[in-house]
Amino acid sequence: MAAALARISRKALSSTHLNPVLQRTLATQAASKTITESADRLRWDYRGQRKIIPLGQWLPKIAVDAYVAPNVVLAGQVTVYDGASVWAGSVLRGDLNKISVGFCSNVQERCVLHAAWSSPTGLPAETSIDRFVTVGTYSLLRSCTVEPECIIGQHSILMEGSLVETQSILEAGSVVPPGRRIPTGELWAGNPARFVRTLTHEETLEIPKLAVAINDLSKEHFSEFLPYSTVYLEVEKFKKSLGISI
Repeated sequence: MAAALARISRKALSSTHLNPVLQRTLATQAASKTITESADRLRWDYRGQRKIIPLGQWLPKIAVDAYVAPNVVLAGQVTVYDGASVWAGSVLRGDLNKISVGFCSNVQERCVLHAAWSSPTGLPAETSIDRFVTVGTYSLLRSCTVEPECIIGQHSILMEGSLVETQSILEAGSVVPPGRRIPTGELWAGNPARFVRTLTHEETLEIPKLAVAINDLSKEHFSEFLPYSTVYLEVEKFKKSLGISI
């Protein structure tokens, strides 16, 4: 008799259609065993983006004294040289070709640098930014070459195979078509970019000074990520507000 009841009980529990009374009983038991969080448990947000993204065998390289903002994305074949700085929100995507930011150059906020497999003009397809170059905010550079001591105005676009020669300036909002060359010591502007005038000697001397000034500014931001910064004071204050012993 006991064996028969056991078989019937096992059959009832294994069935997909449970008795409504049994379902209510199981639901009540599950509800009574809810897990309560500890009072000192912190709610962390783990959705932060990754700054360094290796692709295959390629790993982005950053010099020791280069400043790269926390929310910048470097992917693949990207090299940031000594004294260079890449500011908040920029994306340097070297998944198809190389991208380099030279000594004491700066890529300002929300810029996008990319490189194609090959250039339709037959020129090098990698994106190369030489030394003492300032790239203004919201600029787009794709498979182009910028020689030393140049200024790329904000919201500018440099297409595949374009070349900006040394000591040149692009005004804000300029669009350089594929394969276009900006000669040395000239000011260009417009969409498409056109020659405006020749730069004076004093203006060419100011180009590297701007890059150095931005480099000095980046050191103040860079110091916040060093061990001797003042961030620990904020951490201690946060711990005290939570009642955590220091």
